[in-house]
Amino acid sequence: MAGTLIAFVRSVLFALLFYTTTTFFVLLCALCAPFSARAMRRCVRLWGQTHRVLCRVVLGQKVRIIGTLPQEPLLFVFKHESMFETIDLLCMFAEPVVIAKQELTDIPGWGWVAKRHGVIGLNREAGAKAVRHLRAEAAKATSAGRPICLFPEGTRVPHGEHPPIRAGFAALYQLLNLAVVPVAVDSGRVAPRGQFIRRPGVITYKVGEIIPAGLPRGEAEALAHAAINALNPPDRLT
Repeated sequence: MAGTLIAFVRSVLFALLFYTTTTFFVLLCALCAPFSARAMRRCVRLWGQTHRVLCRVVLGQKVRIIGTLPQEPLLFVFKHESMFETIDLLCMFAEPVVIAKQELTDIPGWGWVAKRHGVIGLNREAGAKAVRHLRAEAAKATSAGRPICLFPEGTRVPHGEHPPIRAGFAALYQLLNLAVVPVAVDSGRVAPRGQFIRRPGVITYKVGEIIPAGLPRGEAEALAHAAINALNPPDRLT
């Protein structure tokens, strides 16, 4: 009971500090963006670093990485269990480009900054136009040496669950013709989806073996699915 109360107080304090600092950084980025994309991206990275510090100091959540995370312009696919990893990408890469749902880039204020930073909004209903946009933006990112990040499950899932990867991953894999780095994450253990209370603990990333470009669609999907679920309980894996 005492542990839950302490976790609740910590979570309240984290929410107050995080959303206050987020508002500050969004405004700061909006001011920087028209004049210097580089300065704006540094502000975004500082926001991500601030988030990690708050998680460590206020919530008692530490980060551990198993394996070596390449920094080349490859396609990185992450397990998605919490909001944590969506922001923490800014600590793992200098200037990541994230492929996300179009709705996220339509959020007033934040969405504009996200697009300026390089978030690629994917409108699944736009058909061929969306494909052309994605190909062009991805080419621009890789030519600038920026990694491309994707959450292939499409939404946050509880720790221990392993839903099928959405068809969009295989389509992107073939479209972009990039090697894939799968990364497992277990953030849902300490920050479960849909729960306000976040608990202390270690959030682990496990970097899987690189999946080369050009494999058959089904094989690449199976390898990615197994790798991003590597931190799930063994008896829950298929």
